[in-house]
Amino acid sequence: MHVEFPIISFICCLLVLAPLPWHWRAGTVPTIAITFWMFLGNLINGVEAIVWADNVIVKIPVWCDISTKIKLGSNLALPAAILCLCIQLEQVSSSRQVQTSLADKRRRQMWNFILCFILPIFYMALHYVVQGHRFDLVEDFGCHVSIYNSVASIFVVWLLPLVTSLAAGVYSALALHHFWIRRITFARHLQSKNSALTSGHYFRLMAMSLVQTFWSLIITVMNMWASTKGGLRPWISWEDVHSNFGRVGQFPQILIPEFTYRLTYALWWTFPISSILFFAFFSFGQEALKEYSACIHWFNRVVLRRTEAPHKTPCIGLLPS
Repeated sequence: MHVEFPIISFICCLLVLAPLPWHWRAGTVPTIAITFWMFLGNLINGVEAIVWADNVIVKIPVWCDISTKIKLGSNLALPAAILCLCIQLEQVSSSRQVQTSLADKRRRQMWNFILCFILPIFYMALHYVVQGHRFDLVEDFGCHVSIYNSVASIFVVWLLPLVTSLAAGVYSALALHHFWIRRITFARHLQSKNSALTSGHYFRLMAMSLVQTFWSLIITVMNMWASTKGGLRPWISWEDVHSNFGRVGQFPQILIPEFTYRLTYALWWTFPISSILFFAFFSFGQEALKEYSACIHWFNRVVLRRTEAPHKTPCIGLLPS
């Protein structure tokens, strides 16, 4: 039993929620989506670490049906959210004229919503094509996605997250290039774009995007390699792939090769590490400190009933919506 798993998972749930208030006020869909998917991933990991500690008993099959789809969907949703963020950063930093009317903002928000939420849901449904059986249970880790490893699974499951991560890398590199060639006059450039961003805030977002892009790429490649390292199976027919579909694979630790167990352990940490990186980039800037100060003032005024000078909570814009 890994006692640290639920503790770390639930702490990371709180960490990713910390910056949510000002992301919500700014209406920045990509960062809200990152928060949403990371929160769900950590919550699922924490619950399953408790329920399936030292056992592989099929206790809550419906939970596993849902949680495995969410885990799979996050493999695409997080790179897609990073891609949306990188595209916005590239647009803000480029010399091109970006439309800023209300209709254009709504159109960008709708496009971001489709990429961050609707596309992952479609991807989760598409997984059924290469879902060989219901799900797997691994001792101490919980529910795992079932994938019939074949050429079809590479295209259905792994290609889209890989392409999305690579596209995010391209846009983050372009954003860094624009920033570098205008680094001396970048603050004036942001003002000319009618952006609510400061140079420091832009740099922090860009650095977070670069780190999360390459981290997402590493995770995708590791997951793909872990899934296909045993070789690809032939696709004979739909009926063959989905025969005995209701089966649940049960893998106690004693039957798992040591290398596979260590790899599973390493992949489990992808959600906590991603969450800590997200928290580190967003929770120690000037905007976060102002938000914390506003929360302390509110607590003193409402809970402790202390009278103090009026304090207005700043409305912080992160990116043009």
